[in-house]
Amino acid sequence: MLHRIRIRSPWAVDALITAVVQVAVTIPFVVPRSADVPPATWAFYVMTTLSVLPLLWRSRAPLTCLLAITLAGFVYLPMDGPGQPMPYSPLVAIFTVAAQGGARQRQVTIAAGLPLVALAVALRTNTAREYLFAFFLFTMVYVLGVLARTRQAYTRAVEARAAALERDREREAERAAERERARIAREMHDVLSHAVSLMVVQAEAGPLVVRSDPDRAEAAFDAIAGAGRDAMVQLRRMLGVLKEEPGEGPGADPGGSGSPHSPGRTPQPTLAGLRDLVDQVRRAGLPVALLTEGEPRPLAADAQVTVYRVVQEALTNVLKHSDARAVTVRLAWEPPGGDQSGGDRRSGGQLSGDRLSVTVADDGSGVRKPGGEGSGRGLIGIRERAAAHGGSASAGPGPDGRGYRVCLQLPLVISSRTEAAGGLAEVAGVAGVLAEPGETT
Repeated sequence: MLHRIRIRSPWAVDALITAVVQVAVTIPFVVPRSADVPPATWAFYVMTTLSVLPLLWRSRAPLTCLLAITLAGFVYLPMDGPGQPMPYSPLVAIFTVAAQGGARQRQVTIAAGLPLVALAVALRTNTAREYLFAFFLFTMVYVLGVLARTRQAYTRAVEARAAALERDREREAERAAERERARIAREMHDVLSHAVSLMVVQAEAGPLVVRSDPDRAEAAFDAIAGAGRDAMVQLRRMLGVLKEEPGEGPGADPGGSGSPHSPGRTPQPTLAGLRDLVDQVRRAGLPVALLTEGEPRPLAADAQVTVYRVVQEALTNVLKHSDARAVTVRLAWEPPGGDQSGGDRRSGGQLSGDRLSVTVADDGSGVRKPGGEGSGRGLIGIRERAAAHGGSASAGPGPDGRGYRVCLQLPLVISSRTEAAGGLAEVAGVAGVLAEPGETT
């Protein structure tokens, strides 16, 4: 309580302490006195009060306050006035210097205080008992002041650390919000860019064949509708996550139907969804070959989302910016050190060195279509997704300068045998959807 009052008004604390000390030194003047001692006069009381008043400035000038009280005490000492059971004012002043004074002020207090205490005892009783009691009081009060100063310094350090941690927490929360906004922006870009590109390609082709080939025109319009519905489902899922109420899981059914795949809560795309993605692009009129090489191994769910989105973005760019006539999507599961035996090489209980290489290559000109528009955000997003998983991504013309390639490499890390077993079961299902090693779907 006093700490809070001191922060708001230091004068109030000093005034309260001064008033308490004044009450203590007044007691000998109001209690009855025996007839064989001098009476308590107003002059004595004024001199006693003068030794208390400097405490009003104890926080602002600790050493000056102590010197003023000491001077008033030595002036009152020869007078035959009422004595005090304890030197209240000097003790408070000594404590204040030890607790709040600077290093130089504390040195002066120790160097001058002990001789002055000895001088005061010599002028009063000059007894061994009085010397022992006076030095004990001086030492204990000074030590208590030092302990109080140490405690205050520790409290300030703890408060400063707590404030710094709070600032760090707020900054980390802001950075997390920024990362989440960037992730959502990438997801929105991938979904909308892919869907709109498919719709535009089909819409441009539809009028050309509406009379000559009605079946093909109908298929184009069906592809437009399908791309639009797929985009709406994915956007609804993302928006549903953003406005998810506390206590709702990602698979909760807001309508109470209990379906884990209700609108707005459909699962994130996985490797198993690549086949549907490829089929979508094929319906847009672009032949796409999906190849897989090597033995599939466990891949984390978020890494599967990254692979799906990278392939989606690469195919979208082909539709928008390339005059390619065919595209190849290749997933290569590469064992550590190029060992094709699929041996289990572990380091500290982890699969290390394995990686998944994803390549999307077309046979176009390798340059953007004339008049094509784009901000380059898609390729930036691909690199950011790869970096988030400790991988890398690159994009550029093919080896012979023709066509365009987007390459993604992700390390495969499994933390335990249990996770590996569960992941292998999932990959076994994915392998049934993707092509067999080296086979084109």
